[in-house]
Amino acid sequence: METAKRRTIETIVSKLSSVSEQTRAAALAELRLISKQDPESRPIIADAGAIPYLAETLYSSSPSSQENAAATLLNLSITSREPLMSSRGLLDALSHALRHHDTTTSPAAVQSSAAAIYSLLIAEESYRPVVGSKRDIIFSLIHVIRYQDSHPRSIKDALKALFAVALCPANRSTMISLGAIPALFSLIVKDSRCGIVEDATAVMAQVAGCEESEEGMRRVSGASVLADLLDPCTGSSLRIKENAVSALLNLARCGGDEARSEVASAVASGADEGAMEGIVYVAESGSNKGRKKAVDLLRLVSND
Repeated sequence: METAKRRTIETIVSKLSSVSEQTRAAALAELRLISKQDPESRPIIADAGAIPYLAETLYSSSPSSQENAAATLLNLSITSREPLMSSRGLLDALSHALRHHDTTTSPAAVQSSAAAIYSLLIAEESYRPVVGSKRDIIFSLIHVIRYQDSHPRSIKDALKALFAVALCPANRSTMISLGAIPALFSLIVKDSRCGIVEDATAVMAQVAGCEESEEGMRRVSGASVLADLLDPCTGSSLRIKENAVSALLNLARCGGDEARSEVASAVASGADEGAMEGIVYVAESGSNKGRKKAVDLLRLVSND
């Protein structure tokens, strides 16, 4: 049965090189379905040589072909990461799909491309600096979250990918130099969708963990905005509050003395000490990590 499955997949993959656009499109649709429904098929698809064809299809002008190729790459990224990352041109193709999110790439292909990057990086630490060295990818992800007409799903997938990129400390300064901080705070301040604000603050908590974040945060009054999120009056979710605590703590630890003073001042100047109340709430009701960070932040601002 395994031999029959392999033979079937190899036949489908061979059609990706057909001169007939209709034949190629049908093969892409089949691979998307198979890779979604049968996890065991994914390494077979990779071994059959599909990845270069899938990557090339991200440059296609056909929205449906883009979507099927990107979705198949996303499915492969779940269990066949090494063949993807070792495939020449894959990251450039994903970058192309993301870079043209506002013109020729369909929203669904943008979402799958961003989700594939997240899937590759969240489970494999060694891939994070590799993707982080691709400035075009980071720039494009940031542009997706900045673009006012981006689909909400595209924004969420781009934020998740940026979170995975930011897990590598060496990538954070690159993200800042490409405009991550104002883009993130624009979402935090202007977007009322809880899930997007949660994801944006999660990325910000990571980005704050480098010394370059101090100046960028100062330009957008970042410490004050984060302190406001801790105030119970804002109605922020517990996850948003935990992320705000983490971002403030990282800013204070990684910035200079001035950054630490700004964090303490922002927390202390909250209306009716609402920010302090929010930190205490996280210290009592947050996750294990969240509680520990809240206690550390309380100590830091109390000693300043």
